[in-house]
Order: sequence, then structure tokens, then C-alpha cells
Amino acid sequence: MAVTSKQPRSQLRVLVTGGAGFIGSALCRHMVEQGEFTVFNVDKLTYAANLHSLQSIAECPNYQFAEADIADAPRMTELVRDFSPDAIMHLAAETHVDRSIDSPQPFVQTNVVGTAILLDAARRYWGGLPPERRERFRLVMVSTDEVYGSLNLQDAAFTEATPYDPSSPYAASKAAADHLGIAFHRTYGLPVIISNCCNNFGPCQFPEKLVPLTILNALEGKPIGVYGRGENIRDWLHVGDHARALVQVLRLGRPGEKYNIGARNERANIDLVRTICDVVDAVVGDGGDRRSLIRFVADRPGHDLRYAIDASKAQRELDWSPVASFETALQHTVRWYIENRSWWEPLRRTVYPGTRLGLSEEIYS
Repeated sequence: MAVTSKQPRSQLRVLVTGGAGFIGSALCRHMVEQGEFTVFNVDKLTYAANLHSLQSIAECPNYQFAEADIADAPRMTELVRDFSPDAIMHLAAETHVDRSIDSPQPFVQTNVVGTAILLDAARRYWGGLPPERRERFRLVMVSTDEVYGSLNLQDAAFTEATPYDPSSPYAASKAAADHLGIAFHRTYGLPVIISNCCNNFGPCQFPEKLVPLTILNALEGKPIGVYGRGENIRDWLHVGDHARALVQVLRLGRPGEKYNIGARNERANIDLVRTICDVVDAVVGDGGDRRSLIRFVADRPGHDLRYAIDASKAQRELDWSPVASFETALQHTVRWYIENRSWWEPLRRTVYPGTRLGLSEEIYS
């Protein structure tokens, strides 16, 4: 089926893969609401995708959606050709580490094979563009800090020059995708740019991830599982700041370069979980002590101790820095989940496949 244009050619036409996921939907909302882009969202609609996250823009004239798998080569070739994008922003991925440990194959299929197919479709499309459009075209690949492996407590933060050293099947699949992107740039000249971001949080995040899962279990009085002693450290960035960063990568990033996106907001998992419990207590105001729900469980295999991002290159070259206060953004996130039960309650009932942690039917992060 052909993709028809709803907007004049003057708007930058951006094809977003995985735009019904957590970060992808935030990016789509941000770009559509800016009014400077025509956004074409291509998503397979797997378990973690949710079109309800896009309701606010679904009827906007500068937004389109198609259900498609990036690993379907003929379909991707057709969609790219018919939409005729000025840029592709590639976010489609399997992302949950626990799931990759239990079942690595879907991660290889989507994150590696799917990325290779998308890159090849983009290469062939880009090669047929007139010179002026070829020069402007960009392909932004959205990756993770997990490709770098683990830091010790005393180590300096990851930079773009940090060697890749992935620990989980998820991280390895994303590392492979990054390598493919750089290889397509070096071999064919395809203008690929890679971003590597830290942990995100905010509204519309699938409830298997640490922040929303802790919020929802705290609200429902269910046990809150924490791996090991909760000493693993992550850098936390609000998803709205990430969306702004990705737009700057598209606008100002240099082909063939990598940009680390982070908030310099490192927190141990146990400290984060306790803070969330306290925020839920304060917002609900029922006198509860939700820290009492915390349970320490056996650590997962290959659990990296610490991630930390040095985002100075992005701040210097992209004119970007995070603006969201962690404390304020976390309170907003808690309130969003309290006020949007219709978004997450169906997922709590139907999606979770079980867990090796033995506390409940949820997966812990």
C-alpha cells in the first residue's frame, strides 16, 4: 500500500522505526508537536508497543503510522521508497535484558538482522536521491550505554571512544547493530549517526522496566524485587530530554560520529527504589510505608555494576543538555501512572510471561 504525503515538501520528512515504544512514542510526540517535521511511524506492534501512547498526535496532519516489521525487506523497501524521507530515525528494538537472557533469538532477529535490512533499504534509497537530497539525508541509530559493558566505582564515565564490551545478549545485539551502522557509513558513505543513551524514565514506559514496575507494585501493595543488594548504579535521564537530544542529533550531528546522551544522574538501584516508594507514599497520602515491600532477590547473570555517561561531546556539538529536574520529573512520572490506569492495567493483566525471581508474575529490572 502506498504511503501518501499529508504535508508540503518544505517540512522535514522523518521515518521513525519503533515509534510506538516508550522512547519512540516520546520522540514522535515531540517532533509532531514541534510542527517542523512530517513523521512516519513504522512499528511492528510487539508486546511493548502501545498506540495509546500516540493518541495525542494520531489525527495530526503531519503524522502517519504503518504496522510493519523492519526485518521484512520488501516491506521496508516499499515504505521507504513511498514515503521518501529526508531522514530515518531507527529506534525499533527488543530492549529488555531479562528477556534477552531467557530468549536471545528475538533480539538477534530484530536488533541485528532487522537493522541490517533497514540499513540496506536506506542505502539503496539514499543512493537514488538527487545530489542535494543525498547531502541532506541522515540515518540516526538510537543505541544504549550497555554496549560499553560495566564500570567499576572508581572508573571514569563512558565516552564515545570507550571500547565495546557488552555483557548481555541484549547489549551484544545492540553493539552488533552499531557496528553495522558504522560499517555502512565507511563502506557505502551512508550518513549514519549513532547515539548511546543512559537509562530513561517517564510516562508511557512499559511496566516491566524498573521505574514503572516499582511505581505500580508500590501502588498495588505487591513485593518490589531488587537484584542482589541493589548496589548496581545507573545514570537516569527523563525521556523528554532524550527526545530533545535526538532531534539535535538529527539537526547537528556529523555522519559517522557517535554521541553519548546522559544526565550525570547516577543512582544505585536500591536508592532509586526507595525514593520511588517515598514519592508514592507522599502522592497517595495514605500513611503507607512502601519501603516495606522491598525484597532482595538473587542477582541476574551478567549484571553490570555501573553505567555512567560522559555527555560532554553532545553538549558541545549539539547544543543540548538535560533540563528536567530528576526529583520533579520522578514526581510527575508517579502522578502520570496514578492518573492513567487505563494505559497500564491491561498490560499488567495480559502481557507478563512470568519471572525467574519467584516474587510475583512480574519481571523485575
